[in-house]
Amino acid sequence: MEIRLLKYFYTIAEEGTISQAAEVLHITQPTLSRQLKELEDELGTALFTRDNRKMVLTEAGRFFKSRAEEILSLTDQTMQAFEDRKKHLFSGHFTIGCVEADNSDTLSLMLEEFINDYPDVRFHIHSGTGDDISDRLEKGLLDLAILIEPIEIEKYEKIVLPRKETWGFLTSADSFLAHKEEITPEDIKGVPLLISKRPEVQQMFSQWSKTPVEELPIVGTYNLIFNVFSLVENHVGSALTVSGAVGQRRNEAIKFLPLVPQIETSCVLVWKKNRVLSPVVIEFIRRFRDSFQ
Repeated sequence: MEIRLLKYFYTIAEEGTISQAAEVLHITQPTLSRQLKELEDELGTALFTRDNRKMVLTEAGRFFKSRAEEILSLTDQTMQAFEDRKKHLFSGHFTIGCVEADNSDTLSLMLEEFINDYPDVRFHIHSGTGDDISDRLEKGLLDLAILIEPIEIEKYEKIVLPRKETWGFLTSADSFLAHKEEITPEDIKGVPLLISKRPEVQQMFSQWSKTPVEELPIVGTYNLIFNVFSLVENHVGSALTVSGAVGQRRNEAIKFLPLVPQIETSCVLVWKKNRVLSPVVIEFIRRFRDSFQ
């Protein structure tokens, strides 16, 4: 399957009409229609249906679009890497994923210094969940990532960052828990819990509370903390999270309480083992090593 056909398909999906896509791609409408039919014939399925002259993705089309986006992104990054090699060592581009954590500030400081020293370097930060970032790192869509332990580290090289992430509960300011200064395993018995869907986090909390995961009073799971604030405020449950994910958000209706016994985990800068890295990424990693190892 040619990259050109993927670009044609993706542009049609983004623009919504053959005519608009043809204009963006600078080709004729009949040519684009013919190329789309050839692609659908090759895949053996329809990728679009027509609705009031709009091109609407089928279920197969939505799946194919997500794959096409990944392939095109990886292709662009690969071509950019070769372009960077033609230029000076420090006039390249790199991508880094970052979870919500206290060590996000560490990344900001490192990037500020790096860009000041090498103003021709460009970067892209992808914010998301640990699972999302790990998946993109595995597929080669990210060069580096900052993740919160516990994680499966076997596939990655890592540098441990300086500040520990403190785990605790985010609870409503008018709940009975809010009168406490810390949370013990006894305190959360029967309390509706909101917790990360990551098995590693659930297992960590299970060991802390000395309660099997399947017996924990979990009413819901989440990936990013942003949507959890209103759930906590409205007494749907108390949310397990790290202090760094909530420290910058001022909200008098909620309160963060650390766990006792304390759980502290590290943030780590990671990259795939055995991956060939660009000179810019190698230099960025070197600076982290010099600073934190």
